[in-house]
Amino acid sequence: MDRNTDYIALYKSTAAGLRKRFLKKPNVAEGRDQFASLAKNLSQQDCPSYAGFCSLAQARCEHGLGNFPSEIQCLVDAGRYFVLAEKQTSDLLCPSYQENLSAAINCYEHAIKVSVDSGEPSLAALNCQELAAVLLDFKKPGEASIYYQRAAELLLQNPIECLQNMKKVASCKINEEDYEGALTVLTEMQFMAQERGGVADSEKPLGIYTDILIHCEVTRVLLLMILQPTPQRIRPEHAQTLEKYAWHNNSEDQNYILELMGFDLFLLLQSLVMSCQSNEIDELHALQTEIMPKLGQEQNELLNNIVEIYLKK
Repeated sequence: MDRNTDYIALYKSTAAGLRKRFLKKPNVAEGRDQFASLAKNLSQQDCPSYAGFCSLAQARCEHGLGNFPSEIQCLVDAGRYFVLAEKQTSDLLCPSYQENLSAAINCYEHAIKVSVDSGEPSLAALNCQELAAVLLDFKKPGEASIYYQRAAELLLQNPIECLQNMKKVASCKINEEDYEGALTVLTEMQFMAQERGGVADSEKPLGIYTDILIHCEVTRVLLLMILQPTPQRIRPEHAQTLEKYAWHNNSEDQNYILELMGFDLFLLLQSLVMSCQSNEIDELHALQTEIMPKLGQEQNELLNNIVEIYLKK
């Protein structure tokens, strides 16, 4: 920070100029411009937390002027400044109560609220996604899942975007080892993709919905192999999923999923389910080598967990 400039005094003098006085209306637009200039200068001098406070003051001015889009932008800018300040503290390995991160969350929360109140759910969802990504960077998948879920709810009218956010919710829950929660989210995703992804004369999903359905189906099977629910506790929709992979089953559900994911992947999943149910450890190892190239990174991690679980039995 420039030692020749007293930024705190400048901040106080600008704030004092905005106070209401008898028979004198404050010049809010001028105060807004001064706070914006202060935020820019402090940012250039690598003082992000101070820049964040100036952006917050600028947002209050925009609110007073009724300029809600600019208010939202200032709040997001302030949140980004506080995030940067928290990253600097973390990189220096300094003790911290993560007060800058808490300030950033409050800024984003306020920006989301203003966006919703202004009738801009897409913008609110975008801010939710940005905040969730920040929380993931700070190893907080549980909190990130809340904002991804909120983004999905705000984007219900855009099913593809909604499903993509639900997928991130499931990933966060898997990261936290909340397998029951992840299974619930993926089941909801599967129902939505089947409902929204078809056309009037066909139940088969179109385009990206097919990829989403395959991802949900494969990940749900892997999660069920980890959870190993008993027949008394398993939910009907999960029991129906496992029934598709029974050896002598030739139902419409099995034919549907077989056509959807292809014979090779279906056969490997069927073999995996049967090997787990019969505790065939050697078979599981052989299947892991074959199925790994067909799975994503997250699914391969679940597969490794399955092998470890059955090795301990």
